[in-house]
Amino acid sequence: MRVMGVDPGTLRMGVGVVDSISGELTTPFHGCLSPKRSDPIEQRLAYLLQELEDVIGKVSPDSVAVEEPFVSQNPKTAIAIGQAQAVVFLAAARHGIPVSRYAPTEVKKSVTDYGGSSKEQVNAMVCILLGNIEINGPNDVTDALAVAICHHNGTMLDHLIME
Repeated sequence: MRVMGVDPGTLRMGVGVVDSISGELTTPFHGCLSPKRSDPIEQRLAYLLQELEDVIGKVSPDSVAVEEPFVSQNPKTAIAIGQAQAVVFLAAARHGIPVSRYAPTEVKKSVTDYGGSSKEQVNAMVCILLGNIEINGPNDVTDALAVAICHHNGTMLDHLIME
C-alpha cells in the first residue's frame, strides 16, 4: 500500500509518501512544497494544488492522509491551515483517492507511542521506522511522513481486527 501523507500549510506544505511492503516501511518520495511568501493567498493555493497534483501523478498513492489543524490561539493561522487542507482534499478528489484525517496527538502516539512527543522525538522515530534514513528539510516533511506512517499503522490494525 502506498500512502501520501500531508502536513498542510500555505507557506510550507510537507508531503511524504510511504510504502508498506511485507510490513517494512520505505519512502520513495518526500519533500516540501513552498510557494512564494510574497504571492497572494489565492496564488499560493493554486501553486500548492498544481504541485500536489503533480506529485500524485508521479507517485500514484492508494490513499492520502492529512494532519488535522491544531487549534491555536491565532484564528488567521487556523484559517490558513484549513485552506491548505481544502487544497489537499481537492487534489485527492480530482484523482479519486480517498482521504483520511488524523489529529496531531494521534499521529504522535502512532509513531512514538506518546501523544505529547516533541518534534525531535517524532523525527527520530520516523527516521528509524523508515530504515534509518536521513530526512532533509523542515519539520513539515517529517510530519507528513509521520501522518503517512500513522495511516499505515491504523490500516494494518484494521486488517488484523477484520481477520
